[in-house]
Amino acid sequence: MTIIAGQTVLLTGASRGIGKSIAHHLAKKKATIIGVARSPNELNKVAADVEALGGKWIGIPFDISQLEELPNLIKKIEQITDSIDILINNAGIEIYRSFADYSLAEIQSILTVNLLAAMELTRAFLPSMLYRRKGHIVNIASLAGKKGAPYNSVYSASKAGLLMWTDALRQELAGTGVEVSAICPGYVSGQGMIADSGVPIPKLAGASTANDVAIALVKAIEQNKAEVVVNQDVVTETFSKIVFAIGQFFPRFGDAFYRLIRVTELNQKRIKNQSSEVGVKS
Repeated sequence: MTIIAGQTVLLTGASRGIGKSIAHHLAKKKATIIGVARSPNELNKVAADVEALGGKWIGIPFDISQLEELPNLIKKIEQITDSIDILINNAGIEIYRSFADYSLAEIQSILTVNLLAAMELTRAFLPSMLYRRKGHIVNIASLAGKKGAPYNSVYSASKAGLLMWTDALRQELAGTGVEVSAICPGYVSGQGMIADSGVPIPKLAGASTANDVAIALVKAIEQNKAEVVVNQDVVTETFSKIVFAIGQFFPRFGDAFYRLIRVTELNQKRIKNQSSEVGVKS
Protein backbone atom coordinates (compact mmCIF):
# COMPACT_ATOMS: atom_id res chain seq x y z
CA MET A 1 0.00 0.00 0.00
CA THR A 2 1.34 3.43 -0.97
CA ILE A 3 1.52 6.04 1.79
CA ILE A 4 0.53 9.51 0.55
CA ALA A 5 1.63 11.42 3.66
CA GLY A 6 4.76 13.46 2.98
CA GLN A 7 4.58 12.89 -0.78
CA THR A 8 4.95 15.80 -3.21
CA VAL A 9 2.06 15.88 -5.67
CA LEU A 10 1.78 17.88 -8.89
CA LEU A 11 -1.89 18.47 -9.68
CA THR A 12 -3.14 20.25 -12.82
CA GLY A 13 -6.61 21.76 -13.09
CA ALA A 14 -6.37 22.26 -9.34
CA SER A 15 -8.66 25.22 -8.74
CA ARG A 16 -12.18 23.84 -9.18
CA GLY A 17 -14.38 20.80 -9.65
CA ILE A 18 -12.58 17.47 -9.51
CA GLY A 19 -9.18 19.11 -9.04
CA LYS A 20 -10.33 21.03 -5.99
CA SER A 21 -11.80 17.89 -4.43
CA ILE A 22 -8.60 15.98 -5.14
CA ALA A 23 -6.61 18.70 -3.39
CA HIS A 24 -8.88 18.46 -0.34
CA HIS A 25 -8.49 14.69 -0.05
CA LEU A 26 -4.73 14.78 -0.57
CA ALA A 27 -4.51 17.45 2.13
CA LYS A 28 -6.30 15.13 4.55
CA LYS A 29 -3.58 12.59 3.76
CA LYS A 30 -0.90 15.20 4.66
CA ALA A 31 0.55 15.57 1.17
CA THR A 32 2.42 18.56 -0.23
CA ILE A 33 0.47 19.73 -3.27
CA ILE A 34 1.76 21.85 -6.12
CA GLY A 35 -1.46 23.04 -7.71
CA VAL A 36 -1.56 24.41 -11.25
CA ALA A 37 -4.51 26.33 -12.72
CA ARG A 38 -5.18 29.56 -14.58
CA SER A 39 -6.78 31.65 -11.83
CA PRO A 40 -4.57 32.99 -9.01
CA ASN A 41 -7.65 33.90 -6.98
CA GLU A 42 -9.11 30.41 -7.21
CA LEU A 43 -5.75 28.86 -6.34
CA ASN A 44 -5.59 31.04 -3.23
CA LYS A 45 -9.00 29.77 -2.15
CA VAL A 46 -7.86 26.17 -2.48
CA ALA A 47 -4.68 27.04 -0.56
CA ALA A 48 -6.72 28.08 2.46
CA ASP A 49 -8.72 24.83 2.31
CA VAL A 50 -5.63 22.64 1.97
CA GLU A 51 -3.82 24.26 4.88
CA ALA A 52 -6.92 23.99 7.07
CA LEU A 53 -7.11 20.27 6.26
CA GLY A 54 -3.49 19.63 7.23
CA GLY A 55 -1.75 19.62 3.87
CA LYS A 56 0.88 21.88 2.35
CA TRP A 57 0.11 23.94 -0.75
CA ILE A 58 2.05 25.73 -3.45
CA GLY A 59 -0.04 27.34 -6.17
CA ILE A 60 1.30 28.17 -9.64
CA PRO A 61 -0.95 30.18 -11.97
CA PHE A 62 -0.47 28.77 -15.47
CA ASP A 63 -2.58 28.11 -18.55
CA ILE A 64 -1.88 24.49 -19.44
CA SER A 65 -3.18 25.05 -22.97
CA GLN A 66 -0.07 27.12 -23.75
CA LEU A 67 2.05 24.10 -24.58
CA GLU A 68 5.00 26.14 -25.85
CA GLU A 69 5.24 27.75 -22.39
CA LEU A 70 5.28 24.42 -20.55
CA PRO A 71 9.10 24.42 -20.12
CA ASN A 72 8.68 27.58 -18.02
CA LEU A 73 6.20 25.79 -15.76
CA ILE A 74 8.52 22.81 -15.42
CA LYS A 75 11.41 25.12 -14.53
CA LYS A 76 9.33 26.77 -11.78
CA ILE A 77 8.41 23.39 -10.35
CA GLU A 78 12.03 22.22 -10.38
CA GLN A 79 12.97 25.37 -8.45
CA ILE A 80 10.39 24.47 -5.80
CA THR A 81 11.13 20.77 -5.32
CA ASP A 82 13.78 18.21 -6.13
CA SER A 83 11.24 15.62 -7.19
CA ILE A 84 7.59 14.94 -7.94
CA ASP A 85 6.35 11.77 -6.28
CA ILE A 86 2.83 11.77 -7.72
CA LEU A 87 1.75 13.45 -10.97
CA ILE A 88 -1.99 13.93 -11.45
CA ASN A 89 -2.95 15.04 -14.96
CA ASN A 90 -6.42 16.38 -14.26
CA ALA A 91 -6.78 19.54 -16.37
CA GLY A 92 -9.48 19.14 -18.99
CA ILE A 93 -11.61 21.00 -21.48
CA GLU A 94 -14.66 20.01 -23.49
CA ILE A 95 -16.52 21.96 -26.16
CA TYR A 96 -19.83 20.69 -27.53
CA ARG A 97 -20.20 20.96 -31.30
CA SER A 98 -21.36 19.09 -34.34
CA PHE A 99 -18.00 17.90 -35.63
CA ALA A 100 -18.31 19.91 -38.85
CA ASP A 101 -18.64 23.09 -36.76
CA TYR A 102 -15.39 22.73 -34.79
CA SER A 103 -12.63 25.16 -35.63
CA LEU A 104 -9.05 23.96 -35.89
CA ALA A 105 -8.21 26.13 -32.88
CA GLU A 106 -10.86 24.37 -30.78
CA ILE A 107 -9.67 20.92 -31.83
CA GLN A 108 -6.06 21.81 -31.05
CA SER A 109 -7.02 23.30 -27.68
CA ILE A 110 -8.92 20.19 -26.56
CA LEU A 111 -6.19 17.79 -27.67
CA THR A 112 -3.47 19.95 -26.11
CA VAL A 113 -5.06 20.29 -22.68
CA ASN A 114 -6.52 16.80 -22.41
CA LEU A 115 -3.70 14.77 -23.93
CA LEU A 116 -0.52 16.52 -25.06
CA ALA A 117 0.02 18.51 -21.84
CA ALA A 118 -0.32 15.30 -19.81
CA MET A 119 2.23 13.59 -22.04
CA GLU A 120 4.67 16.48 -21.81
CA LEU A 121 4.46 16.78 -18.02
CA THR A 122 4.95 13.03 -17.73
CA ARG A 123 7.91 13.18 -20.10
CA ALA A 124 9.43 15.89 -17.90
CA PHE A 125 9.08 14.16 -14.52
CA LEU A 126 9.22 10.46 -15.42
CA PRO A 127 13.06 10.25 -15.67
CA SER A 128 13.41 11.30 -12.02
CA MET A 129 10.78 8.76 -10.97
CA LEU A 130 12.59 6.03 -12.87
CA TYR A 131 15.93 7.00 -11.32
CA ARG A 132 14.43 6.84 -7.83
CA ARG A 133 12.36 3.74 -8.71
CA LYS A 134 9.41 5.47 -7.13
CA GLY A 135 6.45 7.43 -8.40
CA HIS A 136 2.84 7.38 -9.51
CA ILE A 137 1.23 8.93 -12.58
CA VAL A 138 -2.55 9.34 -12.48
CA ASN A 139 -4.50 10.44 -15.55
CA ILE A 140 -8.08 11.64 -15.22
CA ALA A 141 -9.75 10.11 -18.24
CA SER A 142 -13.48 9.63 -18.87
CA LEU A 143 -16.05 7.06 -19.87
CA ALA A 144 -16.27 9.16 -23.04
CA GLY A 145 -12.88 7.64 -23.84
CA LYS A 146 -14.43 4.18 -23.83
CA LYS A 147 -17.51 5.03 -25.90
CA GLY A 148 -17.55 8.16 -28.04
CA ALA A 149 -20.13 10.79 -27.08
CA PRO A 150 -22.00 12.42 -30.00
CA TYR A 151 -21.55 16.19 -30.28
CA ASN A 152 -18.51 15.79 -28.03
CA SER A 153 -16.36 13.86 -30.48
CA VAL A 154 -13.06 15.68 -30.03
CA TYR A 155 -13.24 15.40 -26.23
CA SER A 156 -14.02 11.68 -26.67
CA ALA A 157 -11.01 11.31 -28.96
CA SER A 158 -8.74 13.07 -26.48
CA LYS A 159 -9.85 10.85 -23.60
CA ALA A 160 -9.59 7.69 -25.70
CA GLY A 161 -6.05 8.70 -26.54
CA LEU A 162 -5.34 9.39 -22.88
CA LEU A 163 -6.65 5.95 -21.91
CA MET A 164 -4.67 4.05 -24.54
CA TRP A 165 -1.49 5.99 -23.76
CA THR A 166 -2.01 5.30 -20.04
CA ASP A 167 -2.51 1.61 -20.77
CA ALA A 168 0.63 1.38 -22.89
CA LEU A 169 2.70 3.41 -20.41
CA ARG A 170 1.62 1.21 -17.51
CA GLN A 171 2.88 -1.85 -19.40
CA GLU A 172 6.18 -0.13 -20.27
CA LEU A 173 6.80 0.81 -16.65
CA ALA A 174 5.95 -2.55 -15.09
CA GLY A 175 8.66 -3.50 -12.62
CA THR A 176 10.26 -0.04 -12.52
CA GLY A 177 8.66 1.11 -9.27
CA VAL A 178 6.57 3.71 -11.12
CA GLU A 179 2.82 3.06 -11.06
CA VAL A 180 0.32 4.35 -13.63
CA SER A 181 -3.43 4.70 -13.10
CA ALA A 182 -6.42 5.92 -15.11
CA ILE A 183 -9.56 7.28 -13.44
CA CYS A 184 -12.68 7.11 -15.63
CA PRO A 185 -15.63 9.15 -14.37
CA GLY A 186 -18.96 9.19 -16.14
CA TYR A 187 -21.11 12.25 -15.67
CA VAL A 188 -19.92 14.39 -12.77
CA SER A 189 -22.54 16.61 -11.15
CA GLY A 190 -22.21 19.78 -9.12
CA GLN A 191 -19.27 21.76 -10.45
CA GLY A 192 -17.17 22.23 -13.53
CA MET A 193 -18.11 21.14 -17.03
CA ILE A 194 -21.55 19.66 -16.31
CA ALA A 195 -22.69 22.56 -14.14
CA ASP A 196 -21.51 25.07 -16.76
CA SER A 197 -23.82 23.56 -19.37
CA GLY A 198 -26.99 24.10 -17.35
CA VAL A 199 -28.46 20.82 -18.64
CA PRO A 200 -29.54 18.05 -16.21
CA ILE A 201 -27.91 14.63 -16.40
CA PRO A 202 -30.07 11.69 -17.60
CA LYS A 203 -31.08 9.56 -14.60
CA LEU A 204 -30.38 6.29 -16.39
CA ALA A 205 -26.79 7.35 -17.04
CA GLY A 206 -25.98 7.87 -13.39
CA ALA A 207 -23.82 10.68 -12.01
CA SER A 208 -21.02 10.84 -9.50
CA THR A 209 -19.68 13.89 -7.70
CA ALA A 210 -16.25 15.48 -7.75
CA ASN A 211 -15.85 14.12 -4.23
CA ASP A 212 -16.55 10.57 -5.46
CA VAL A 213 -13.86 10.92 -8.12
CA ALA A 214 -11.34 12.24 -5.59
CA ILE A 215 -12.02 9.36 -3.21
CA ALA A 216 -11.54 6.87 -6.06
CA LEU A 217 -8.28 8.56 -7.04
CA VAL A 218 -6.83 8.38 -3.54
CA LYS A 219 -7.77 4.71 -3.35
CA ALA A 220 -6.16 4.08 -6.75
CA ILE A 221 -2.90 5.63 -5.52
CA GLU A 222 -2.88 3.82 -2.19
CA GLN A 223 -3.78 0.45 -3.74
CA ASN A 224 -1.86 0.87 -7.03
CA LYS A 225 -4.96 0.28 -9.16
CA ALA A 226 -4.55 0.30 -12.93
CA GLU A 227 -7.98 1.70 -13.83
CA VAL A 228 -11.03 2.82 -11.88
CA VAL A 229 -14.50 3.50 -13.29
CA VAL A 230 -16.44 6.04 -11.22
CA ASN A 231 -20.21 6.36 -11.43
CA GLN A 232 -23.15 6.96 -9.12
CA ASP A 233 -22.90 3.64 -7.29
CA VAL A 234 -21.69 0.06 -7.67
CA VAL A 235 -24.71 -0.82 -9.81
CA THR A 236 -24.15 1.97 -12.36
CA GLU A 237 -20.40 1.34 -12.37
CA THR A 238 -20.92 -2.36 -13.11
CA PHE A 239 -23.62 -1.60 -15.68
CA SER A 240 -21.31 0.85 -17.45
CA LYS A 241 -18.57 -1.78 -17.68
CA ILE A 242 -21.01 -4.35 -19.10
CA VAL A 243 -22.41 -1.94 -21.69
CA PHE A 244 -18.94 -0.91 -22.88
CA ALA A 245 -17.81 -4.55 -23.03
CA ILE A 246 -20.82 -5.54 -25.15
CA GLY A 247 -20.25 -2.46 -27.30
CA GLN A 248 -16.81 -3.76 -28.24
CA PHE A 249 -18.49 -6.67 -30.03
CA PHE A 250 -21.66 -4.88 -31.14
CA PRO A 251 -20.92 -1.15 -31.63
CA ARG A 252 -24.47 -0.28 -32.69
CA PHE A 253 -25.74 -1.68 -29.39
CA GLY A 254 -23.77 1.05 -27.65
CA ASP A 255 -25.16 3.63 -30.06
CA ALA A 256 -28.72 2.53 -29.30
CA PHE A 257 -28.05 2.56 -25.57
CA TYR A 258 -26.77 6.14 -25.74
CA ARG A 259 -29.93 7.17 -27.57
CA LEU A 260 -32.03 5.33 -24.97
CA ILE A 261 -30.50 7.20 -22.06
CA ARG A 262 -30.67 10.45 -24.05
CA VAL A 263 -26.95 11.19 -24.25
CA THR A 264 -27.34 12.38 -27.84
CA GLU A 265 -30.24 14.67 -26.93
CA LEU A 266 -28.39 15.98 -23.88
CA ASN A 267 -25.28 16.90 -25.81
CA GLN A 268 -27.31 18.63 -28.52
CA LYS A 269 -28.82 20.84 -25.83
CA ARG A 270 -25.40 21.54 -24.37
CA ILE A 271 -24.26 23.08 -27.63
CA LYS A 272 -26.70 25.90 -26.95
CA ASN A 273 -26.26 26.09 -23.19
CA GLN A 274 -22.51 25.76 -22.75
CA SER A 275 -20.39 28.65 -21.56
CA SER A 276 -18.96 30.76 -24.36
CA GLU A 277 -15.56 30.65 -22.65
CA VAL A 278 -13.11 28.17 -24.11
CA GLY A 279 -10.53 27.17 -21.52
CA VAL A 280 -9.50 24.75 -18.83
CA LYS A 281 -12.59 23.52 -17.05
CA SER A 282 -11.33 21.09 -14.47
